[in-house]
Amino acid sequence: MKTPFMYGVAADADHFTDREEEKKRLQMNFENGINTIIISPRRWGKTSLVNRVAENMLTNSLVQVVRIDAFSVRTPDDFYRLLATEIIRQTSTRLEEWVENAKRFLSSLFPVISVSPDPMNPVSLSIKSVSNNYSEEVLSMPERIAQAKGVHLVICIDEFQQIGELKDSLTFQKQLRSVWQHQHNVSYCLYGSKRHLLMNMFGKRSYPFYKFGDILFLERIPIAYWQEYISSRFVESGRRIDTHYIEEIYSYVNGDSSYIQQLSWLVWTRTETEVTDEVLTESQNDLLTQNHALFMEQINSLSASQIRFIKAMQAGKSVSLGHKEVIDEFELGSTANVAVLKKALQKKGIIDIEGGRVYFSDPLFSHWLRRSAPW
Repeated sequence: MKTPFMYGVAADADHFTDREEEKKRLQMNFENGINTIIISPRRWGKTSLVNRVAENMLTNSLVQVVRIDAFSVRTPDDFYRLLATEIIRQTSTRLEEWVENAKRFLSSLFPVISVSPDPMNPVSLSIKSVSNNYSEEVLSMPERIAQAKGVHLVICIDEFQQIGELKDSLTFQKQLRSVWQHQHNVSYCLYGSKRHLLMNMFGKRSYPFYKFGDILFLERIPIAYWQEYISSRFVESGRRIDTHYIEEIYSYVNGDSSYIQQLSWLVWTRTETEVTDEVLTESQNDLLTQNHALFMEQINSLSASQIRFIKAMQAGKSVSLGHKEVIDEFELGSTANVAVLKKALQKKGIIDIEGGRVYFSDPLFSHWLRRSAPW
């Protein structure tokens, strides 16, 4: 039997729910050459949305989508090699075309094509520069390929926030934009899993990518869509889940799409005919247990003052962290130190800040703290 719920990977067509307006907007941007930046909290379906629209574009012979994951990028050279490799690979249909395009569009570089027995990655491309400065050729390569093929290229770069964490990042960002903004046959879709970094890169006037394109903010998928989706999955397998249990699943994980899928799966595996209170509780505990090691690792990486900050949040002081009585009670030092703690915890991915509101990035974290906090 096919898995009724999917998590941990991008949702495919059978598991993709709602996002109809976002799909229309993104597809229109792809078709009309509009740069797009997608911003949302982690696990809210950015990659699934891009993949779904990219699949829709397969029927459009005038647009070709290239998808790149920049998670492993640690230096500008990493980025240039990744960009060149993936664009050559994804715009070529056979090995001979790989070689031809690599030589044609990377003339000042030394491209090396290798074949491996790995069926997932049968062909690889490595690039060795014959000059110290090859960045502009790599960055302008998509435009040249698009012109040669008579298509519009859409370059989708996941985990783009990695660019913002490179050494001398602003200089690198200026270099990217200085080339990309003049391309007429290529557009870019940029997104990632660290919302606050992307907000800085694309939302601050002092940053090179300010007003680079259409910013698409993903909201939570409304519970009405999950009601239909989850209920139908249970019915198809001869099981039943009442509406209020779906509401509890949604509320428990604060509408987080990936966790909704995971918790629904855990509930489904424990249900013989009909969901019960006991089944839901056991599934919630199982979900927390599966994340226990991750949360413990995060806690163990914190300083004593950062832990006191977490304790204050867990005590319901999120909106009053800068107040003197809270600072004194939890020994946070000063309002200036509270600001430092916020920034550090946000960088670690433990908290997020939106409109002055401070909250835990992972909706399970507060549940886990109540059950398993090591203090």
